[in-house]
Amino acid sequence: MAVLKVIEVLSNSEKSWEDATRKAVKHASKSVKNIRSVYVQDQSANIKNNEVTEFRVNLKITFEVE
Repeated sequence: MAVLKVIEVLSNSEKSWEDATRKAVKHASKSVKNIRSVYVQDQSANIKNNEVTEFRVNLKITFEVE
């Protein structure tokens, strides 16, 4: 039987929400092993001079506990 745990992670990117998600998973995988999935809970963006300057995501990362 597998035991799974969920953590909440915030990330940002100047490129896209997808890039912010990839960065979060890559960074989390340095200390969290057996990542199974990621759920994008929320997305937002910062605006400056009518231009998007930063994409932000709030993620839930699910991983298997050894």
